Amino acid sequence: MQIQWYPGHMHKASKQIKETLPKVDVIIEILDARIPYSSENPVLKTLRGDKPCIKILSKNDLADPEITQLWQTYFEQEHGVKTLALSLLQGNTNDSDKVRQLPDLCRKLVPAKQYSVKIIHTMIVGIPNVGKSTLINTVTGRAITKTGNEPAVTKMQQRINLGNGIVLSDTPGVLWPNIENKNAGFRLAATGAIKGTAMDYVDVAFFTASYLLQTYPTRLKERYNLETLPTSELELLETIGAKRGCLRAGGQVDLNKASTLFLNDLRSGILGRISFETPNMMETELEEVRIIQEKKAAKKSLRKKKRKGL
Repeated sequence: MQIQWYPGHMHKASKQIKETLPKVDVIIEILDARIPYSSENPVLKTLRGDKPCIKILSKNDLADPEITQLWQTYFEQEHGVKTLALSLLQGNTNDSDKVRQLPDLCRKLVPAKQYSVKIIHTMIVGIPNVGKSTLINTVTGRAITKTGNEPAVTKMQQRINLGNGIVLSDTPGVLWPNIENKNAGFRLAATGAIKGTAMDYVDVAFFTASYLLQTYPTRLKERYNLETLPTSELELLETIGAKRGCLRAGGQVDLNKASTLFLNDLRSGILGRISFETPNMMETELEEVRIIQEKKAAKKSLRKKKRKGL
C-alpha cells in the first residue's frame, strides 16, 4: 500500500532526529508489538550505528504473546539492544513499575557514564499513535505530554529532565516517505498509525481480512458468530456488514462502513490478541524487497546506458 501521508512536521522532525542523534547516548524506540518490523524506522536503523537501543514493544496487550516473545528474542540477539513489552495502558501497575526502571536501564547501557556525574542523553522515537507520550508521562509521574488515540498528537521536539542525570529528547511520531514493503503499509494502516483520511478503509480491510482468515480463523468465528468461515475476504466483510446492519437502500452491504467497523474491532482488541508478522516473515519479505531493489537498480542503470548511447 502506498502511503500518502507525510506531512510537513514529519519531514521537519526527521531532520531534527538526524541532527540530534550524534549527541544521543541511548535511543528508546517504541514499536507496535503487533507489527514490530513494519513499525521500525528503517532510516533510524541505518543511522543508529552501534548506539545502545531500548526497543519497547508497545500495546502488547493487543498482540499475540507467543509472537511478542519471539520478537524480543530476535531483537536482543543484536549487541546493545534490550527490549520491554508493555501495554502502556493507564493504571497498569506492572507496566508503570517497568517504565520507571528506564532511567536505570539507560545508565547500565552506557557504562562509561553509569557512575559519573555526566548527563546521559536519550531520545525517544516511534511511529504516530504508538504510545510515546503515555510512556513519558508514566516515567516522569506527571502529565508532561498530550496523549490521544489519533496519530500526530505531538508535533515538535522537546527536552525532558527525567532526573538521575537523564535528559530525554521527545520527538513527534514519524513515518518515512518511501515504504518499499507493500505489506508494511497495509499493516501500519490496519493498526492505526495512519490517519483515516490518508487511506482507503476497504483496501486495508481486505488485506486484514485475508490475513486473519489464514492465521486467526477461530477469532473471526467467535467474534461474528459464524457457523462456517467465509472463503474470501469479500464474503467475510459482506457477512459482517449484513450482521451489523451496514446496509444501503435495497439491502446491499455498505463495504466502507463494514470495513470501518471491522478495523475498529481489530484496533480495540475485540478480535483478541493478534500479531501481523513474525521474525521469519520479516526475513522473507526483506529478501523480496532486496530482489525488487536490485531489479530497479538494473533498470535504472540500463536507462542511463541508453541515454549515453552505450
